[in-house]
Amino acid sequence: MGEPYVYVPFHWLDRIVELDEFGNVVYEKDAEGKIVYESDQFGNLILHPITKDPIPKPKLIQDGTRHSAGRENHQEQGIAKSHERLDGHDNELLRIKIQLELDGKAPGNSGTFADTFDGEPNKLVRQTARAVLTAPRSAGTTVLNVDKTDGFKAFTEVTIYDGTNSEDVLITDVTASTITVQSLQNDYVKGAIIARSNAEIKDGRMGQGSWGTYSVSEVEVM
Repeated sequence: MGEPYVYVPFHWLDRIVELDEFGNVVYEKDAEGKIVYESDQFGNLILHPITKDPIPKPKLIQDGTRHSAGRENHQEQGIAKSHERLDGHDNELLRIKIQLELDGKAPGNSGTFADTFDGEPNKLVRQTARAVLTAPRSAGTTVLNVDKTDGFKAFTEVTIYDGTNSEDVLITDVTASTITVQSLQNDYVKGAIIARSNAEIKDGRMGQGSWGTYSVSEVEVM
């Protein structure tokens, strides 16, 4: 975190010259009534750059704030610090927007489902854990027998689907051969897929995942 910085603005004043009733500049005069001329910090008269004559000193109603490198640099620093803070706020807002998009598009994914689909995940990794149901399961079942459980973790969501039904369920426990989930709302046949993502990526496009069927034939042995 950077050093705390508080910008204190200057209060600038206009230089207001006194004018007479005819709009002419009123010049300062000394005790003898003679016009006073402009001089530098060393008391030397300031001469007009063209005529080389001394410059009369106007009588001021209000002396204006003088410009200086210190005041200008103070303003520049304030502008630069403001930009730094705005850039920091933009980055924070972008991070929050990305998190909200992830949570909104894939509920329960814990910020782990994101892929650019071009072979290079954008900091996050798309979850590809998939398993096959090795026995049919009916609605209300919570324990699913599967062919493998690699990549599955408790308290993450998975999709279970076959050729008829599909639903998202929360995993509550994982063993070497079973995945325990919330109660199923539908019946599923043997061969149904359980996956962290039921999408398949092909040619840089995301499509609907497929599931397999089994063909069984009988052969009579004599």
